[in-house]
Amino acid sequence: MSTSPRLATRAIILHENRLLLVNAWPGQKSDLWCAPGGGVEKGASLPDNLAREVHEETGLTVRVGLPCLVNEYHAPETGFHQVELFFRCEITDGALSDDWRDPEGVVHTRRFVTRDEMKGLRYKPDSLPKVAWETGPGYDPLELLAS
Repeated sequence: MSTSPRLATRAIILHENRLLLVNAWPGQKSDLWCAPGGGVEKGASLPDNLAREVHEETGLTVRVGLPCLVNEYHAPETGFHQVELFFRCEITDGALSDDWRDPEGVVHTRRFVTRDEMKGLRYKPDSLPKVAWETGPGYDPLELLAS
């Protein structure tokens, strides 16, 4: 069991009024979607970490903007606890390609979705559409993560 929360950054990327989501479950074991991003590495800023993670997972280069959400969740059965900082981002280079491979092999699918399409998807955090399509910061209290 982990003794302290893991810190991660995630990107809110709206392009043509569609939100970029990724499926980050190795082996395609889950239908749960999330915003691109990942764990923070020591010695790099939060924006630098996020830009690196977005590129690894999607092939896109982004400009990291302002923070817009703090989300916290845990999985009681494993003890996993993560605090995520979401930032609004803008694509500066690249396009999604089915040929792109995440070097860590975690993200296997990436896609842009409309707010209406999100109604048919399972995603975390629960406030993702609200934060993506509305303005202002958000905070999600501790949210359970069930597989």
